[in-house]
Amino acid sequence: MPKAVWNGTVIAESDQGQVVEGNYYFPPDAIKQQYFKESNTHTTCPWKGVASYYNVEVEGQVNKDAAWYYPQAKDAAKNIEGYIAFWRGVKVE
Repeated sequence: MPKAVWNGTVIAESDQGQVVEGNYYFPPDAIKQQYFKESNTHTTCPWKGVASYYNVEVEGQVNKDAAWYYPQAKDAAKNIEGYIAFWRGVKVE
C-alpha cells in the first residue's frame, strides 16, 4: 500500500489514491491530521486550479509547504479534488 513518509514517520497511507503527472494523490481520509498544519501558500495550475498547502510537522521538525491539494479543482481534475500530494523530501513508497 502506498505511504508517505517524512522524518521517519508515516504521515499518509492509502491504496485508494490517484496518480496525476507522476504524483500520487492521497484521499483526504488517508492523512494523519496531527502532522498537518494549514499554510497560507497558494499556487495556480492552468488545468487543475488553485492549490492550497500544508506544512508537515513531525517531532518538532517543520517541512514548509510539503503537501498540497486542490480544494476546488477545475473540471479536468475533479478526480483529485481534496486529495493530497507531497514533495520537498516526503517519500512516497
